[in-house]
Amino acid sequence: MNNKVQMLQAKADEIRKLTIQEIGELGVGHIGGCLSICEVLSALYFDIMKIDAENPKMEDRDRFVLSKGHGGPAVYAALALRGFLKKSELATLNRPNTHLPSHCDRNLTNGIDMTTGSLGQGFSAAVGMAAAANMDHKDLFVYTVIGDGESQEGQVWEAAMFAAGSQLDHLIAFTDYNKMQIDGMIESINGLYPLDKKWEAFGWHVQSVDGHNIQEILNAVDNAKKIPGRPSMILLNTIKGKGAYFCENMVKSHNMQITPEMWKKAVDLLDREEA
Repeated sequence: MNNKVQMLQAKADEIRKLTIQEIGELGVGHIGGCLSICEVLSALYFDIMKIDAENPKMEDRDRFVLSKGHGGPAVYAALALRGFLKKSELATLNRPNTHLPSHCDRNLTNGIDMTTGSLGQGFSAAVGMAAAANMDHKDLFVYTVIGDGESQEGQVWEAAMFAAGSQLDHLIAFTDYNKMQIDGMIESINGLYPLDKKWEAFGWHVQSVDGHNIQEILNAVDNAKKIPGRPSMILLNTIKGKGAYFCENMVKSHNMQITPEMWKKAVDLLDREEA
């Protein structure tokens, strides 16, 4: 593992522990879908994206839209580590008068480019951002993460058609493919298989990677940027609740109650793994 990947994995580990503590101190939250995206957030915020914490509204910055907006706490952890927020603010998650609601809100949180939570709409907004940048001849990329349960929304596929038809090659999307949604396993509710072939049929360039392997994520983004005239979808094969003993690979982790003992033990176990 080279030095850059080691650094990014260390950041992902920090994002994961901060997210567990952040949700744990609140006592309830969407922890499963937060912990499955820590590696991609690390890669984006600490290597891939052109952003500036000192100038968060920089006109030609890259944009990021977390369409599965309930993963907001993980994004807040990344923003805090990147300097957009104070770490102390994480303790205010979803509390009265907070700037950090459980779902992302661009009007409340520094560094958030789009308000999300109503599934499917964030992805449409990301496509719109990429289309606007293309019309204005802006040399920026729009990145977005959607959920696999969210991918059952028809709005996602309408936006997908438009993006391919508009040749939005500066749009790079990721699917958090952890195979679970709030009510159970994806394939037992409204199956997506074969998800890669569906995106290919809609005209997208598609890659499938280990969503917890940062080198594979970096390579996939590099490959996506070399494809002219087509938007890219990177399927992240992930584990819901990754890294937290009390919820890893469990459907119940979509939104669950967490005691102080649970989150403190989880963070302690992660610290020991890194030692």
